[in-house]
Amino acid sequence: MTERTEEAGLSGLASALVEAGALTPEWLPTFEAVPRELFVPDRIWPGIADGTEQAALVDRAKDPGGWFKAVYSDIPLTTQWDDGRHSGDGLGATPTSSSSMPRMVFSMLADLDVQEGHHVLEIGTGTGWNAGLLAARLGGGNVVSVEYDEDVAKNAGENLRAAGLAPLVIVGDGRLGYVASASYDRVIATCSVGEVPRTWIEQTRPGGIVVTPWGTDYGGEYIARLTVADDGTASGPFTRSSAFMRLRQHRTVRPPFDAYLKGQQWPADGTRTATALSPADIGGWLEQFVIGLQVPGAFWRAERYDDGSYTLWTYSTDTGSWASADYEPGASEYVVVQSGPRHLWDETEAAYRWWEEQGRPGFTRFGLTVDGDGERVWLDAPDSPVPLRSA
Repeated sequence: MTERTEEAGLSGLASALVEAGALTPEWLPTFEAVPRELFVPDRIWPGIADGTEQAALVDRAKDPGGWFKAVYSDIPLTTQWDDGRHSGDGLGATPTSSSSMPRMVFSMLADLDVQEGHHVLEIGTGTGWNAGLLAARLGGGNVVSVEYDEDVAKNAGENLRAAGLAPLVIVGDGRLGYVASASYDRVIATCSVGEVPRTWIEQTRPGGIVVTPWGTDYGGEYIARLTVADDGTASGPFTRSSAFMRLRQHRTVRPPFDAYLKGQQWPADGTRTATALSPADIGGWLEQFVIGLQVPGAFWRAERYDDGSYTLWTYSTDTGSWASADYEPGASEYVVVQSGPRHLWDETEAAYRWWEEQGRPGFTRFGLTVDGDGERVWLDAPDSPVPLRSA
């Protein structure tokens, strides 16, 4: 690969990021000084910009042109499967480490709003590129990055040293932050959480900012930008859509599906009703987010059939309740079966109807508050919490 080709790839990605509004003037020199290629391993599985699927392996030794094209495309790159247990050239079961999509990297850095002299904690070192960008901008002594996976941390440290950068990389549980270097002006997570760890708030100075992907059990995820107050609470809006890998300690272990029907054939002991709400209307990222806010402790899956119809299953995480809704193309009414103490489809439909009544608000009208009572998502203002349909 020629130097001219490398420069073209770098400038092409820079132009795309600037045009998208992600790469701002204050970050452009850092982007150029800390090239992504220094932090990407030779074997990668390119992703897509708007989704979570991965393409086939690209091996730099066998296809240097393809590798370089992937590195300087605005896409995520999977770098580890199954917590490192996966081997071979195929796809693993679950991607567990990656180089994030550049547009998301710089959008989140813009949300972070770092200034000269700021002390920053990063949760999730990954390849080290994000930590390297922060270290180049602020100085290595002002950046701490915590990575749970020892091998991932080791590789990131090697990448950073090769790039001439020296943030402090710690192997540890990201939920705990890193109190030895606290307090911080900024905290940024490059993994998603279902609940913001209190330690992140406690280790941030009043007036400081915490930026983290946040999502529900049900689905949908957005970036929360929280400002820490003098009283130790934190609150702020959601700024953009995201689809990050979960913090390892926040991963959800789904019960086996046969735990719900308890050996019986569907509809088992379920009660049959009908609904005019199409299952197809509630599958979008925002709709999942809105439903998940109101229907805690629930998740879904779709069982698809060759004719384009499918069954949308909703389950409670305690295995006590389930619901099925049968979608058929062109239908105006859909069969629903519900079982257990929670009427999960009724909860789902009530959550969707509430969203409709509010004028179908987008994610930018929602925000998150974290305080001594836990955390609450609100609509338009912190004193207007989103209602819960069931505990």
